[in-house]
Amino acid sequence: MIAIGPSLLAADFTKLADEIHDIEDHADFLHLDIMDGHFVPNISYGPDIVRQIRPLTPLAFDVHLMIDNPERYLEFFKEAGADLLVVHQEACVHLHRCIQRIHDLGLKAGVALNPSTPVDTLKDIFHLLDLVLIMSVNPGFGGQRFIPHTLNKVRTLRSRLDARDLHDVQIQVDGGVSADNAAALGAAGADWLVAGSAVFKASDRGAAIQDLRTRATDG
Repeated sequence: MIAIGPSLLAADFTKLADEIHDIEDHADFLHLDIMDGHFVPNISYGPDIVRQIRPLTPLAFDVHLMIDNPERYLEFFKEAGADLLVVHQEACVHLHRCIQRIHDLGLKAGVALNPSTPVDTLKDIFHLLDLVLIMSVNPGFGGQRFIPHTLNKVRTLRSRLDARDLHDVQIQVDGGVSADNAAALGAAGADWLVAGSAVFKASDRGAAIQDLRTRATDG
């Protein structure tokens, strides 16, 4: 079964509690985009917001750090309530050390790849990861159009992981995920899909999440 995680960035921040409660019985996790205005050209929110919403829901917090020098902030997000920390390959000079530190904090660790970053840049640390995030848009803004060639990256990654019997490493896709491409993403080998506008802009969020899950799983 494919896991679906709404991206909080697409929610109405004037009523976050209501927005979270509206999706929590249907979603598998909550995706939190942290942007610093340096690694990406946008600023979102930081550990204080994560800490404030942590008591609102039992959903696992998948925290995507789109920030420079993420190793400086791992403890802050651990204390704020993160369950999984995802850092960018492009933002980490010492990626192996950063992954080790996340695990030392008792959290699951993931690495994100921008659309132009090849999957094989992670080949030496696949075995250390809980998740690989394939960005299917250029990070920084919600509501962007899905980049089709990232489907091939998902297929390549699935092949690399299967060849090494790393079946516990999850493949996540984030960016432009919708009912139009969920089936193709599932067929390519994705395990987790992040959806922002496709969920929070829907009139029935629960139905939208279930539709994505069904399409991706049946794909």
